Amino acid sequence: MQLALSTWQEVEEYLQTRSGIIVPIGSVEQHGPNGLIGTDHLTAEFVARGVGDAIGCMVAPTLAYGMSQHHLGFAGSATLRPATLMLVVRDVVQSLAVHGFRRFFFINGHGGNIASVTAAFDELYAMRSLGEADTPVRCRMKLWSDGPRTRALSRELYGDADGHHATCTEVSVAQFYQPQAIKQAQLAPHVAPPSGGFFEGADYRSRFPDGRIGSAPALSSPEHGERLFAAAVQDMTEAYQAFLAY
Repeated sequence: MQLALSTWQEVEEYLQTRSGIIVPIGSVEQHGPNGLIGTDHLTAEFVARGVGDAIGCMVAPTLAYGMSQHHLGFAGSATLRPATLMLVVRDVVQSLAVHGFRRFFFINGHGGNIASVTAAFDELYAMRSLGEADTPVRCRMKLWSDGPRTRALSRELYGDADGHHATCTEVSVAQFYQPQAIKQAQLAPHVAPPSGGFFEGADYRSRFPDGRIGSAPALSSPEHGERLFAAAVQDMTEAYQAFLAY
């Protein structure tokens, strides 16, 4: 059940028996020569809607932009500052809490969001603890690719070639979701990422000139994406239901 495709009366009816909602969140950033710039928010949205279809829960509109400053060395990437992302998450949660939503399960497609979104959750809890907010809300975030079925299938399909960014897994799921947008590109073999990470956008591009980190997404396919999507929907359905029961 998509919030964006519902009427206010339908939302009121939903809230008579349930208070949980799934919020897909991702980013707008490069994903190598054959990965879509929208990969992170498209895959999170796809999996979130799959969970919604499976169990009839409410799914909010996707928060497409994330914390991606380290990708700004590549054309088309866009970012929110960490502080901005925190405010966006806080305002969305507080707005929906006004109407009776209490459990917010963020299905995330971008690791760079974790620190800022977790901090936003802590800000919401601090407001309650300090007496600045009356409504108790509960928030949790999970990477859609981090469930046991999805991790196992990724290892089976790609092993170490899955990499750390522009992974075979995420590219495959994006290809299954948007087959008309599949890109073909000549890809050099994947190179193991150096230790020590990266800093700002120029540093990232100097270390990873084509945008990938240790991945070989030429191995990706929509057929793999279909299997990975099914595994992710099962994983995230279980994680959401466990969160509601906690």
